[in-house]
Amino acid sequence: MLAAGIDEAGRGALAGPVTACAVIIPAGAEIPALIRDSKKLSADQRAAMYEFIAANYVYAVGQASSREIDRLNILQATFLAMRRAVQKLKIQPELCLIDGNKIIPGLKIKQKAVVKGDAKIKVISAASIVAKVTRDRLMSELNARHPQYDFAGHKGYGTPAHVEAIKRYGRSPEHRRSFAYPGENEQQGLF
Repeated sequence: MLAAGIDEAGRGALAGPVTACAVIIPAGAEIPALIRDSKKLSADQRAAMYEFIAANYVYAVGQASSREIDRLNILQATFLAMRRAVQKLKIQPELCLIDGNKIIPGLKIKQKAVVKGDAKIKVISAASIVAKVTRDRLMSELNARHPQYDFAGHKGYGTPAHVEAIKRYGRSPEHRRSFAYPGENEQQGLF
């Protein structure tokens, strides 16, 4: 059965899109030992594995923007990004293996949710690597437009320095309006 692994990056960030990837590993293709949960790899290892995956596997990326996240909520926007990734695949899988505990609504392909799948199943690990590298690169590009936030450093996540930048400069167009930053009064900052 032809399976695609699906994972996302950026779900918990305060800024930037949520990015999903769907990967199919062709039959007989090499699977390097470094294809594992992207969080367990250094940036250099992720970059090397991204290049390997791009050259040897079938993959597609889907994203949902900050505005879509605000409109739909993060869970539904994540599902949207995942559906977009699967729909962009050049080959349609017979089974989608999704990292987490939920299947993707509206996807007309057999699915299985796998808790901690990015650490257990290589095809999901590959998807986690591509999603993370793709999103990190985008956040570095956004840093050129909004250097005061240091998106290249924290990738949009709620680090103390990022929170201080939001307090000082307000939110950029890349920030999620529906996400409160740490220490923000819920009635004060969601706009």
